[in-house]
Parts: sequence; structure tokens; C-alpha cells
Amino acid sequence: RRRMTEALLATLAPIAACGVALGGLTTWVGSGSAGSPARIAVTDGRVFLPYGDVRDTAAFFRITNSGGADDRLLKVTSSAVDGDLELSRHRMTSGRMAYAETVDSARVPAGGGLAMSPYGLDVTLRSDSGWQTGTYVPFTLHFEHGGRIEVQAVVIRPGEQG
Repeated sequence: RRRMTEALLATLAPIAACGVALGGLTTWVGSGSAGSPARIAVTDGRVFLPYGDVRDTAAFFRITNSGGADDRLLKVTSSAVDGDLELSRHRMTSGRMAYAETVDSARVPAGGGLAMSPYGLDVTLRSDSGWQTGTYVPFTLHFEHGGRIEVQAVVIRPGEQG
């Protein structure tokens, strides 16, 4: 009798763990998220028109992920831009001074998105001297799972809506 009780107790823990795991998986599948890859869309591309002799500027995009898995923006390229483009994150210090740091990638959460702005994540680049308000600039955004997405960004003056 004692051996049988010990055997039952020994098998109870793995059976309970399997039941909890199965319940979690059933909930995940039932919500429609199981096996749903990242589905990335990129809209609202804007590039600030620099003024004066300054040629460094920034580009911004609205990225949405309607899929069930996170993705990562790895890099941004453009055939219309000389030099490297960098993902940069702008932060405020406690003294209200802003600084920018280069980042390797940016998370695009499942069922969510990423809205780039001058106060957060953007793409820093060197503008072409011929750009004017209304000029469209081609960009390619490279994602870890979503692949390459080609978009156009319109050149605007800082403070304008694109």
C-alpha cells in the first residue's frame, strides 16, 4: 500500500504540470495567436527638411504589427541617401538636456506598433541638397522576420504634418 501511494504521488506532479501547460496552450491557440507570424505595415513616412547649411536630418515612420509574434526593425537603407543611415533614440536627462544614442534595432511588439518621432526613435541621415518640401524619398526598412519593406517618405518642414 505504501509503495502504491508513493507511486501515485510521484506521478501526480508531472500530470498536474502537463495539465497546466495544456491549458495555457489551449488558451493561446484559442486567442488566435498561435503560429501567427509578424505582419508588418509601414506608413506615414516623413523626412525633416534641414535648413541653412546643415545637411543632417531625421526620418520617421509609423510601423504596425498586426501579427501574433514580435518583430525587430534591424536597419533602414535608402538609394537616395549618401552615407550611412542610423537608428537613433533620443532621451532626456534629468537636467532636461536631450541626447541621442545609436541603437542596433527596435522592437515592434505583436498586436502593437512603433511610432517614430523626434522625441524617441528616428532614422538619422544626411539629406540631399536638392530636396524640397514635398519631395518623396525611397526607403527600405529591414525587419528580422518581416523581411524588407519599401516605402516612400515625404520631405516636410519640422512642425508640419506629413
